[in-house]
Amino acid sequence: MTWLTDLPGMIPVFPLPGALLLPRARLPLHIFEPRYLAMLDDCLKTDTRLIGMVQPMVTPGRPEGLHKIGCAGRVTQFSETEDGRYMITLAGISRFRIVQEVEGFTPYRRCEVRWDGFEADRKSSDCDDRFDRRAFMALLDRYFTARDLSADWQTLQDAEDELLINSLSMLLDFGPEDKQALLEAPSLATRRETLVTLIEYALRGGEEDRIQ
Repeated sequence: MTWLTDLPGMIPVFPLPGALLLPRARLPLHIFEPRYLAMLDDCLKTDTRLIGMVQPMVTPGRPEGLHKIGCAGRVTQFSETEDGRYMITLAGISRFRIVQEVEGFTPYRRCEVRWDGFEADRKSSDCDDRFDRRAFMALLDRYFTARDLSADWQTLQDAEDELLINSLSMLLDFGPEDKQALLEAPSLATRRETLVTLIEYALRGGEEDRIQ
């Protein structure tokens, strides 16, 4: 991931509640709104082909704000449907911190960003030396059973630690603020700890609902 040495100071941003992109992970997206079709068209004309995924921050009585930390992904795949929509894949490159939103004439939003503090995102991998995989998989089995979800358990068992933790962080049905907490976790170990906390909290809620 270190190939991208000159990260731009301004990028287009896609505020999408609950959609989480993490470094070294891949996020499929369905693009159909005219403003985001324009964003994709402009993005594909750049050398980096970067789009910043960021969680919107809704504050009553104020315009839709943005969380300060997002993750930029490079468009690595795209295909057009017959009715003009696009299916794209973003490969997570690095998190960023928003400095300010840039006013302009584009229909989509753009931000001035900084990349310092997230140098580890551009490494080839991260590791979690304290990961108790057996206990984690047992917890995950309880969660999937409680939610009546199916899973390809063999694929989960075979996945490397980082792929497993990041994929579940992206795919499981947590709220936008929880997704933001997973994004801002400084390391794979802290992301795993956050993920375990969210799963355990969801399980406790489900058990309380059944008792009531």
